[in-house]
Amino acid sequence: MIPMKELITEIQSRGIRVPETIMGRSGGAGPAEGRAFLIGGVPVNVPISAGYTLDSPFALADEGCGRYMLLKNGRPVVPIAVVPAPRFYRQTDSNAIPYKKIALLHGRDCLATTILQHCVNWKNDERCAFCATQISLEKNSTIARKTPGQLAEVARSAAATDGVGHVVLTSGTGDPPGSEIPYLAECTAAIKAAVALPVHVQFLPPDDLGLMDQLKAAGADTVGIHIETFHLPTLERVAPAKARIGLVRYETAWRRAVALFGPNQVSSFLIAGLGEPPDSIVSGSELLADLGVYPFVVPLRPIPGSWLQNHRPPDAKLMSRIYLAVANVLRRKGLSSKLNLAGCVRCGACSALRHYERPCDPIVYHSARTEDEISQAFAIRHAVFVEEQRLFDGSDEDEHDRSAILLVARKNDRIIGTVRIFPDDSKGKGHWVGGRLAVHRDFRVFRIGAGLVREAMRRVKKRGCTVFSAHIQEKNVRFFQKLGWAAVGPMEVYCGHPHQLMLADLSRVPVDFDEACVNDEPQEVNLSRLNREVPQGAFECKVR
Repeated sequence: MIPMKELITEIQSRGIRVPETIMGRSGGAGPAEGRAFLIGGVPVNVPISAGYTLDSPFALADEGCGRYMLLKNGRPVVPIAVVPAPRFYRQTDSNAIPYKKIALLHGRDCLATTILQHCVNWKNDERCAFCATQISLEKNSTIARKTPGQLAEVARSAAATDGVGHVVLTSGTGDPPGSEIPYLAECTAAIKAAVALPVHVQFLPPDDLGLMDQLKAAGADTVGIHIETFHLPTLERVAPAKARIGLVRYETAWRRAVALFGPNQVSSFLIAGLGEPPDSIVSGSELLADLGVYPFVVPLRPIPGSWLQNHRPPDAKLMSRIYLAVANVLRRKGLSSKLNLAGCVRCGACSALRHYERPCDPIVYHSARTEDEISQAFAIRHAVFVEEQRLFDGSDEDEHDRSAILLVARKNDRIIGTVRIFPDDSKGKGHWVGGRLAVHRDFRVFRIGAGLVREAMRRVKKRGCTVFSAHIQEKNVRFFQKLGWAAVGPMEVYCGHPHQLMLADLSRVPVDFDEACVNDEPQEVNLSRLNREVPQGAFECKVR
């Protein structure tokens, strides 16, 4: 029997040949072409009508009475159920508009809608190559603008009649861009007032980050800010408007969103198969996860009518290795689809990633993501360096904190250790300095310090560091030597205590997380080689 994660990966890459009586969605935004099925009760969205599905080894056999069997090369694989059309599709609003034109059922229990079906990037001929958001409008399968009242009415009905559990709101880019966000907030507020459902909202990074505060005030629970690919030449080719926004503005928006909605409640689509190097997906996923943003990796779903309609999804074996590597990143960064409240990550039907996830490490290491995490880290530093060791009088903070990256160790929701790293160009290009390594007294038996030092070594190595130095208290020299650091020169007195200048052997630490995932067919794709076209560290969280 094919393992569930491998089966889902394969059918999402190859599609399923289905009887003519089974119809699917063929337009819209995102990975829209396909139909939702249930395999062992798990919702899976699978392509069924694109041309490449004609040579798929998978087919659906009708066994009667609404029962189906999934076949591979004519042999039974597993019973499979078609998610039926929901009952709310049969209803209309006061203007006789079918509810189905206002919102759709995605997966098993997700209500999704594009509130503004027009996109300014289509008018400017800069549409995303994978998108067919206005095709739905041309086919008269939706309406151009859904009102807050309509959405509230449909959401109330869908929850009552079909057990819908959460809502996704997306929109074409407004004219001017960003003008759609206040309307998204208005629609969110109307839905929240009508029914107790968590709401996910998707939008592009706005010039005015304060617009996101409107979404939070309206009651949005999670948000999606989708970059699609971190490979800049690919982004410029398939989504020129997004490329023009730039990575810096994306990073700023992600950080602000995490501050508002919390880690694991912000996501970004990464589409595999757009022409990017596969390793850029993994390195980009780590950049996102370190910020607290869930990288929702999906295979390209060519939509009829889109500019990529004649493309094929990536090979299932490649997708499997990507999923393994990204799942490893999630485990090490403490993110999980199970923690997400609403939206594509919670639904998960368009990706197999959740089936590759493993439980998060009990202690995770990442950049400080929120003001609360920063405050906890500084409190630990104060307890260690001011109160316990009395190295400083009043405060251990200094001018380097303004340019430093603050790394933390986290257990559950508690910060239990911290270290900072910062570049020191005065000592030469590529020279980085580490310091302020501090662990809460209750956790010093868990080797948190060693984990923080290794994370710092990994981080500076990814940033192109050639020399990584630190002044180490005399009593800790042996500890650092075991981690691959070497003493340089004589002891020096610093803050009244002897310190030893030490240099790290960066060859002792791997750069990335996917060592265990990339040995299968390395000649085809080597995910452990980071994509150098992604500006490493561009999305690091600064201390202040």
